[in-house]
Amino acid sequence: MYLSRNLLSGKRKYLFALILLSFMAVICVVLSITDSDNFDIARREVLLRRIGHEILLQSGDSTSRVLPVKKIAENEYQIRFENELTFQTDSLVNTTQRLLAKDPFAHDYVVNVLNCGNSSVAYGYAISKNKKDDIVACLGRRQPVACYMINIKFKPNGITTARNKYLLGGLSFLAFVGFIFFRWIKSRRALAKDESNKIFTFGSVLFDVQKRQLLINKKNIDLTGTETRLLLILALSPNETIERSRLQKEIWEDEGVIVGRSLDMFISKLRKKLEPDPNINIVVIRSKGYKLEVSS
Repeated sequence: MYLSRNLLSGKRKYLFALILLSFMAVICVVLSITDSDNFDIARREVLLRRIGHEILLQSGDSTSRVLPVKKIAENEYQIRFENELTFQTDSLVNTTQRLLAKDPFAHDYVVNVLNCGNSSVAYGYAISKNKKDDIVACLGRRQPVACYMINIKFKPNGITTARNKYLLGGLSFLAFVGFIFFRWIKSRRALAKDESNKIFTFGSVLFDVQKRQLLINKKNIDLTGTETRLLLILALSPNETIERSRLQKEIWEDEGVIVGRSLDMFISKLRKKLEPDPNINIVVIRSKGYKLEVSS
């Protein structure tokens, strides 16, 4: 059983790196889609201004301005005019269809012509990707001269939908990985806490992990934090070889520096403190590691 003092060491560091890389990947995808989305929105607004321009020309007005296109909601825009105008319903339908055909994501939309004074609908129609689903009425009628606003609402699709799906899917994945990660951390914390409360007995030695003490022949011997962690790993697997690399990883990797001689020094200190009991010894297993040898 491995013991780790830092929750972001070893395998946990790789898991944390995976979460971080996944998060960065999701952000990069969303940002790249957002850039494309911004371009398509700008292009759509140019097409909407062109619609306003042609409506004015059809009304016989070649001098007044089309006011800046206003985005009034997500996927909904408003075309406004400087002066009053008149329009032919079928010309309006044909103009919007012809120009919005240049927008690759404008397959389904609803057009409402509003009176400026009370925002009542003077004329409206709906265009669908499937022509049979189009809703167009009152063609061939000319509307009286008045102040009008044209609202065009597009069905969400294309870039916006893709961005939302990537974002939602990416966040769901990160939430799942994060849940697994923190569940694992919680279990490791509980395990570490449980181990730190243990009292080990081998030979005549009583090892109190929490107090960092050895009791040998009724004599208390204090241990340092590093000595305690090192002896705990060995005590959890008595008479079993513990690899040197594992001991170094568990004890020193969290501090950012692994010094080969440090392990030998602490093993030597532990041996000296365990000397009062001749049945307990930490032996070297050549080219492998160390073993807490407990003689019966």
